[in-house]
Amino acid sequence: MTVHRLDRDEARRIAVRAQLLDARRPTNLLATVRHLTFLQLDPTAAVAPSADLVAWTRLGAAYEPAQLQQALDRDRTLFEYRATVRPRADLPLYLPVMAGAPRYLQAREWLEANASFRDDVLARLRDAGPLLSRDIPDTSAVAWPSTGWTNNRNVTQMLEILAGRGEIAIAGRRGRQRLWDLAERVHPAGVVPLPPDDALRERNARRLRALGIARATTTAQPVEPADVGDAGEPAVVDGVAGEWRVDPGAVAVPFEGRTALLSPFDRLVHDRVRAEELFDFEYHLEMYKPAAKRRWGYFALPVLHHDRLVGKVDATADRKAGVLTVHAVHQDVPFTPTTADDVDAELEALAAWQGLRLVR
Repeated sequence: MTVHRLDRDEARRIAVRAQLLDARRPTNLLATVRHLTFLQLDPTAAVAPSADLVAWTRLGAAYEPAQLQQALDRDRTLFEYRATVRPRADLPLYLPVMAGAPRYLQAREWLEANASFRDDVLARLRDAGPLLSRDIPDTSAVAWPSTGWTNNRNVTQMLEILAGRGEIAIAGRRGRQRLWDLAERVHPAGVVPLPPDDALRERNARRLRALGIARATTTAQPVEPADVGDAGEPAVVDGVAGEWRVDPGAVAVPFEGRTALLSPFDRLVHDRVRAEELFDFEYHLEMYKPAAKRRWGYFALPVLHHDRLVGKVDATADRKAGVLTVHAVHQDVPFTPTTADDVDAELEALAAWQGLRLVR
């Protein structure tokens, strides 16, 4: 098999193009999610909800958050699964994952100890669903044990486990709260899962197409695995130790870049080790640090300029006041006048998209 030999410029451009962050913007939300494989959901909205920010970064001003809700709630072309939004057409790829859930021993043992609780939840949804979690009684025999925020949140944990198993699904939202129902009433009937090995190969292949270049296995622990197995073809990158896997269709493709402000959860930067190896880009999400210990900001946005990650923008949206405040622009490398102008233009576009006034 061919071993591709790439310099770091080529590797970076492959990664940027694969994430639809080059100059050729996509024009359709569903096609964008299909290519990226998912959008990550996160409650943090210091600038904008991450899923919306990722979609806007690709689609630009043509994207409106209502499009995502319509695809989820009315068109049903997308569905929520494990804090992500995915194409409903990909259900056959994830049904084998659901069949093996829950993955961890603690959750399996807790589910087994609460068999009657599980039956009560399913019966309640069958009779009265879709329901909010607060509308479902806690009839657990054993409390969920945790030293963190999930301690004794028995209904929430049961719903998450049953959703992970594909027995129930998110039917929509009331505000930010999820509405739960039986999966058979949310997903189309007659969906046939792929055999587990075939599904794994296809998931790996799609993940590599969305990343362009990746390690076969990684230590990154995002909501979606970053491993790609033996998908694609082997590659080595000049100046970077070890072997990579590359999408052969992404090699030697002409590149034209642009400037983009990324969510901290964006797939271009989600694997912090990969970002350092290919882009020399150091990044840590600092929302959980005390303010005095933050280097870049609560929800700093990585700055992509063509094929390089060149800095971070510390910004906050105050929707009540109608402003997007830029607290700082951190330059990892000195910005050229062109780069500075492009970053300013993206900030103006980000504010305008949200109907906010930009305050520097």
